[in-house]
Amino acid sequence: MEYTGSKYEGATKDGRLDGEGVYVFPSGTKYKGSFQDGTFHGNGTLHFKNGSTFTAVWKHGIPQEDTASGGRYKFKDGLEFDEEDWKYCDGYDRRFYTEILNGLKPAGRTQKIDKEPAPPIPKGWYDCGDGVYNPEKRIVYTYSDHQFIRNADVNEHTWIVTTCRRGSDFFVGKVYKPPTP
Repeated sequence: MEYTGSKYEGATKDGRLDGEGVYVFPSGTKYKGSFQDGTFHGNGTLHFKNGSTFTAVWKHGIPQEDTASGGRYKFKDGLEFDEEDWKYCDGYDRRFYTEILNGLKPAGRTQKIDKEPAPPIPKGWYDCGDGVYNPEKRIVYTYSDHQFIRNADVNEHTWIVTTCRRGSDFFVGKVYKPPTP
């Protein structure tokens, strides 16, 4: 593990991960649960850096779909993904999850993203969901302190600049022009 940058705390057997433990990947993602012969095996949960989780029954490192849990992905805000009965932001209901929980804003107060208040976006940059994107450098940074998250490839760059909310570098709205005499 010293070569990969990962860490492990827990039970071992014959030098392999075996029993209950916590494995931390170099990315910061943690797995808490059961191991057998060096793989995820039994009940366990992946905890991602963004606050979301994936809980499943694992067999030799593979989440099992035929179990009662079937593997559950839960977003940071508590919304649980359900492929069969997904009610969030579908073709019929475009509300954010917080609007489903707390109700809609009054007329004139548009909610632009699920998290309120919306974080500021630097002029000419984009809000790509997990941070702000600088299209000139093609880098995604954290919202608060603009720390590096990742480089965007060509596909992600195209998706961001055609889909995501942009920090205004031009006036948006009606411009008043006084009548000419």
